[in-house]
Amino acid sequence: MGVVEVIFVYSLFFSILKISSALDAMNTTQSLRDGETLVSTGGSFELGFFTPAGSTSRYLGLWYKKSPQTVVWVANRGIPISNKFGTLNVTSQGILVLLNGTNNIVWSSNTSTTAQNPVAQLLDSGNLVVRDGNDNKADNFLWQSFDYPCDTLLPGMKLGSNLVTGLNRFLSSWKGKENPAPGQFTLGIDVQGYPQLILRKETRIMYRVGSWNGQYFTGFPELKPDPIYTFEFVFNRNEVYFKFELQNS
Repeated sequence: MGVVEVIFVYSLFFSILKISSALDAMNTTQSLRDGETLVSTGGSFELGFFTPAGSTSRYLGLWYKKSPQTVVWVANRGIPISNKFGTLNVTSQGILVLLNGTNNIVWSSNTSTTAQNPVAQLLDSGNLVVRDGNDNKADNFLWQSFDYPCDTLLPGMKLGSNLVTGLNRFLSSWKGKENPAPGQFTLGIDVQGYPQLILRKETRIMYRVGSWNGQYFTGFPELKPDPIYTFEFVFNRNEVYFKFELQNS
């Protein structure tokens, strides 16, 4: 085998090794640095640092692996990092901590429970979760990004409120293409009276979708189950939410 062939084989080997070693999770002994990413097991989503077009600031975000320009979630929306020295860690208490180059905390998650072996994992649904390393049950997640949506509603993500804990999940626009900080527009469920989805510009109501009739919102009859999507609206004493699922991922 010639020198060129040997170099090619080694290059191919390390390329395969790099792809196969892509991680979807990290524990308390690992860090995610700027330039590194987590990739969900099925390869649908990627977590890492990015700079919006027209900006020089760095943010920790989630995007479609095959479409890096389509960012669906941002951690430090209103507190950008000014350089490429950001680091994401998982504490022994199961809290995600985002540090800048001077080790100051610019963003962190929260949890009301603890775990013996906390890990952060990027699921193929696009949900970034913190869980016990030995427990995959969704009900036992210590924290999940699906509870803190930005401007994108992903399949399986609830839009609405937990009436027991007070957690309110709603969408908020970016301030601009170069700035992911919360903008003027929000979309969420108003629980005053019969719950319905309402689009607001700051405090002004721009659009109501009407009440849920069991299949769709009365003010939005175009929203009906089809071969691509299914929709669900739940309203009980514990929670009220809307979500959709894909029939075929």
